[in-house]
Amino acid sequence: MTQLGAYTRNVRDALAHVNASDPASPDAFFRRNLPRTGLYDSAGDTGQVALTTQVMTSVPIHLRAGDVVTNVSFRSGATAADTPTNWWFALYSDAATPALLAQTADQTSTAWAANTTMTKALAAAYTVPKSGIYHVGIMVKATAVPTLLGAVAAPAIVTGERALSSSSGSSLTTTAPATIASPTAKQFVPYVVIT
Repeated sequence: MTQLGAYTRNVRDALAHVNASDPASPDAFFRRNLPRTGLYDSAGDTGQVALTTQVMTSVPIHLRAGDVVTNVSFRSGATAADTPTNWWFALYSDAATPALLAQTADQTSTAWAANTTMTKALAAAYTVPKSGIYHVGIMVKATAVPTLLGAVAAPAIVTGERALSSSSGSSLTTTAPATIASPTAKQFVPYVVIT
């Protein structure tokens, strides 16, 4: 078996289309959990809910040792947040029970319009100590939560597969939970970008 397994063509050619969606500068730091293309709005599918008020949704994201995480971004879909009272983003560790590493400020009643990218800074930049799968959380408390851009993923089927999206916590308001405890797998995976 070769390094590329059964793939017989040039991998650089097969991935060339990614150049069009990456930042112009190869030095621009970013990490994302999904490709920028092929995303859809959770508003279009009532069976695949992106957010539930006062419940955190979290997604895994690969980070490398030495990455300095300053900002977290999510993009709303066609539905804006209706009368938000609390919302924030959070970064969690790569532990078996992920622990809170950093959180953005609670955005309280700050409006989140439809079709809008929200980029928020963590309270303090976090330098990743080792490469691994970390987690990014989002929580919105509102009369009606915004829809998000993302993708639908099949639930874990093979033993050991991780959930690509999960919900946890209840009655959340200003502060992210200390850990992602007792997560429930979800099929809608929000698109997240870290810079």
